[in-house]
Amino acid sequence: MIITVFGATGQVGKHIVSQALAKNFIVKAFGRNIEALPYKDTLTSSLVTMKGYIFDEQEVYNAIKKSDAVISALGGSFDGNDKARSLGIKNIITQMEKAGVKRIIAVGGLGVLNANDTTMIMDTPNYPAMYLPVGLEHKKAFEYLNQSSLNWTFVCAPDIVDEDANEKYITAANYPPTPNYYKVFAGNLASFILKEVTENNYLKTRVGISNTI
Repeated sequence: MIITVFGATGQVGKHIVSQALAKNFIVKAFGRNIEALPYKDTLTSSLVTMKGYIFDEQEVYNAIKKSDAVISALGGSFDGNDKARSLGIKNIITQMEKAGVKRIIAVGGLGVLNANDTTMIMDTPNYPAMYLPVGLEHKKAFEYLNQSSLNWTFVCAPDIVDEDANEKYITAANYPPTPNYYKVFAGNLASFILKEVTENNYLKTRVGISNTI
């Protein structure tokens, strides 16, 4: 399988790249600071590093074309001023539709999951105000995905801890899972994403995820 990973040098992206290489995927790792990948000079037959800007249409298209799937682990500032999460996803969607690549898994936030049948968690009265700016960015990203023609999955993560996978996690469609410990290891998040990219259990669905310990 050939995958394109956006945000490849970030907290989650680096785990996605390393785990995908271990699964013998061909990985096209895209980022502005791609030199920061710790293993970029090894396994060069399976790893293609692509330095680029997420808002550049041609660079993003070139990264996507001929891939089987796209994974977005884009991050950004916490105050919502960095639009990589929303407008970056919008550009990825546009270039995927142009390139004829249909499968995308993107990382979002817990607030975009349902609190009940009519309300997202981020729209509830007790949702912390400090999380609203980044929550709105995730919400816009979700809306762009939902309006697209793509086969998308939006993984709505709680607090992400930069630890390797221990495979002790739980998922649920559109709602937080039970039990929910409000944290997930970056390695577990990567493990789930790579499982989903081949199994396709959550097509056109938001996914809640949590460590189980």
